[in-house]
Amino acid sequence: MISEEQFQNELDLIIANAVREDVGDGDHSSLSCIPASARGKAKLLVKDEGIIAGVAFAKQVFDYVDPNLTMEILREDGAQVKYGDIVFYVEGSSQSILKAERLVLNAMQRMSAIATKTQDFVSLLDGTETRILDTRKTTPGIRALEKWAVKIGGGENHRFALYDMIMLKDNHIDFAGGITKAIQKTQDYLEEKGKNLKIIVEARNLDEVDEILKSDGVYRILLDNFDYDETREAVKRIGDRCLTESSGGITEDTIRKYAECGVDFISSGALTHSVYNMDLSLKAV
Repeated sequence: MISEEQFQNELDLIIANAVREDVGDGDHSSLSCIPASARGKAKLLVKDEGIIAGVAFAKQVFDYVDPNLTMEILREDGAQVKYGDIVFYVEGSSQSILKAERLVLNAMQRMSAIATKTQDFVSLLDGTETRILDTRKTTPGIRALEKWAVKIGGGENHRFALYDMIMLKDNHIDFAGGITKAIQKTQDYLEEKGKNLKIIVEARNLDEVDEILKSDGVYRILLDNFDYDETREAVKRIGDRCLTESSGGITEDTIRKYAECGVDFISSGALTHSVYNMDLSLKAV
């Protein structure tokens, strides 16, 4: 993953762009009927149940919109919440609260849904050594928020983007002329560029696992669309030479069985691309 500084920069860009998109030259609904001097207070109300996520992000949004807004936080990120719970109060300029409202809600509803789904997957792995990973199958422009939500839900982040880890998938391998050539070319490229990036290589069958193992320097082998028997055999052949990851259509019904095959990681795009937003509201009090 990227550094904390890079991650914060992504968050700053998300906030600035989202406010630009939503506010434009002014929140005229508020400007037209609420005096600039008016002060108010609002609560973040839960109308659902699951894992709350995005509280710390909401703080950053409020600070960006108006540094004089203050929050009283009752439920931190990662807390289990139910219908009727109040997550926080925000107080200050009424115009500022309304300007930030939609961005805070959109982000927290999405992040909470992802954190809740991730926590569900994590609970299915309880008692195994397998960890759940997200993917790059994220909503364009808000990847940092979605990967943050996975962490809040107890999952782990895969690479952030194309630039912070090497992943040689089927198309890379085919275009490069085969597994061994793809790995060697990658290692030569990294040496030439002076880059220290981990290398993951996808295997489509056990023969490809064997070929990958002929090359040194592979960090993890991705077992793509393997069945249970193939996964167990691949884990046996790989041993402790590198880490293992299962992916490809793994669901709540199958994730436990794949974990019991002994893989180190299971990656799932569903954590971020197949969730329904948690129902939250920001209500004046």
